[in-house]
Amino acid sequence: MSVPRTETIFTWGAPPVKFGTGAVDELAHECAQHGLSRVVLVTDPGVAATGVPERVSDGLEQGGIDVVVYDGVHVEPTDASFRAAAAFAAGQSWDGIIAVGGGSSIDTAKAINLLTAHPGADLMDFVNKPVGGGRAPTAPLKPLIAVPTTAGTGAECTAVCVLDVLDLKVKTGISHARLRPTLAVVDPLVTLTVPPGVTAAAGMDVLCHALESYTARSYESFPRKDPGERVAYCGANPISDVFTERALGLLARSFRTAVMAGNNLAARSDMLLAALFAGMGFGNAGVHIPHACAYPIAGRVRDHHPDGYPPDEPMVPHGQSVAVTAPAAFRFTYPADAERHLRVAELLDPRVAARTEDPRERLPQALVHLMRDIGIPNGLSALGYGEPDLGDLVEGAMAQQRLLATAPREVGAPELEQILADSLHNW
Repeated sequence: MSVPRTETIFTWGAPPVKFGTGAVDELAHECAQHGLSRVVLVTDPGVAATGVPERVSDGLEQGGIDVVVYDGVHVEPTDASFRAAAAFAAGQSWDGIIAVGGGSSIDTAKAINLLTAHPGADLMDFVNKPVGGGRAPTAPLKPLIAVPTTAGTGAECTAVCVLDVLDLKVKTGISHARLRPTLAVVDPLVTLTVPPGVTAAAGMDVLCHALESYTARSYESFPRKDPGERVAYCGANPISDVFTERALGLLARSFRTAVMAGNNLAARSDMLLAALFAGMGFGNAGVHIPHACAYPIAGRVRDHHPDGYPPDEPMVPHGQSVAVTAPAAFRFTYPADAERHLRVAELLDPRVAARTEDPRERLPQALVHLMRDIGIPNGLSALGYGEPDLGDLVEGAMAQQRLLATAPREVGAPELEQILADSLHNW
């Protein structure tokens, strides 16, 4: 029998999930179910200051689980911060990891798990090509339980961890199915104190995950791969589509409320479900142009200090860096599948879609209306970039071929430069 030249198989994976108010109080039970007796709790100083990690640690110890706390996670992790975290964990005795925090904490926990399972290996060996070596894990990893405290990255159910490579001034990732957490414990109560600026930025990451995975190339359009070569991001597929559509409905209902009334538990619950569902979508289908552009935007920041984030160093939160190019990116990808773009515009904001005559503008305008309402910066210029920076940003985006390969239209340097130029100001 002849082998098809294009793909006929897609893969889809996600961890078991425990969701609901009070879920974090059952972590000791879950650790026991996985045979864990001593865990490393991974968090960052800002989350630690909320008291949530302490509550988790106390509950674990009351349940007979020994806890070693690592609270040195760097918000928007770097290669240096991953190495420091792994070095700390390598000096401890533990049989599992609990990550408490946003994507930074969960991704750092994934890196700890990977690097401690491969003593002597260099971090860059595992970083995605062409930035790193793209090496796959060869050793078993330990159980990792993810407890998200922000509704953003969906890292609690994805097989990727993201980092800034400082010397190269570029953000990239490590991607492999073994990185996916063993269990996601999702409790809306721990998100009630997240500041509005962080809620807005993190939520835009959720939104772009859903939009990019839904508009990604179909899995059937990729060349046929051998079973061992199939990647975590396999293209849009029927299962991911279901989760991303549901995520968009939740975002349409509750995103603005979660930003403007952070103590609204129903809105916070919707946002966490949206992050989870979008993570289940993009964690298998993949993301494309906005995320590819986001990595150099975040990695080459000079003087942007966003509300709600640590003030001691400049940074562009991942959700902001993704959001600013989204209107222009989806304007560009619209001809590849107009029906899908119109579908997500209708799900996100049917009122804007109804009054926007040009079909190609319906999704970009829905995004702009939302971004203005929740205080997302108005384009690259608001992040400190100008026309002279476009060449560097294009170079950084072109390094993200793993993501660009998932775009529904072929995109090269000229197209990226136009998207970035159109994103200097979004309104």
